[in-house]
Amino acid sequence: MAMSLIWTAMVVLSLLCAAATGRLDALAASALDGAAAAVELCLATAGALCLWSGVLEVMRRAGLTGGLARLLRPVLGLLFPAFRRCSAVMEPLAANVSANLLGLGNAATPMGIRAARAMHRGGDAASDELCMLVVCNSASIQLIPATVAGVRAAAGAKAPFDILPAVWLASAVSVTAGIIAAKLFSRLGRRRR
Repeated sequence: MAMSLIWTAMVVLSLLCAAATGRLDALAASALDGAAAAVELCLATAGALCLWSGVLEVMRRAGLTGGLARLLRPVLGLLFPAFRRCSAVMEPLAANVSANLLGLGNAATPMGIRAARAMHRGGDAASDELCMLVVCNSASIQLIPATVAGVRAAAGAKAPFDILPAVWLASAVSVTAGIIAAKLFSRLGRRRR
């Protein structure tokens, strides 16, 4: 609701300023140019997203996500101890982590939803593990930021992957902070019960 109000206010303010300065033609031309650029950007990034989503699907069909689940099981087992031996949770969770490592938030979402459904035990409140899944999915570590690099390439960047060190540092810090916060809030919640 708030975003729709903000966008409406920005459009109205732009129209009022353009009318007051006599530049409605320039405003209309800019709006159309921006819309065309947005469509071009969407088409350019769709190719990269399709490529990496396809790679993830090939991995899943080839059984590599099961192998990846076994490889990631020690780390995922520490983060999700209640589901350590549950392959119905660990396999989509490993696929989710894989997609996030590749910087494919859109491809990670279906696997995250599948893992969340397998984790859900009923009731109104989310379990600590479900909250941890949301934290890890939102603040994921990205080794290859494919989507961001695709956007940068579409925008004309000569070296779209030159942001790797900054992405690695920022994503490592964000996921570490998120995991620590989730663990602390989990302990605080248990003390209050």
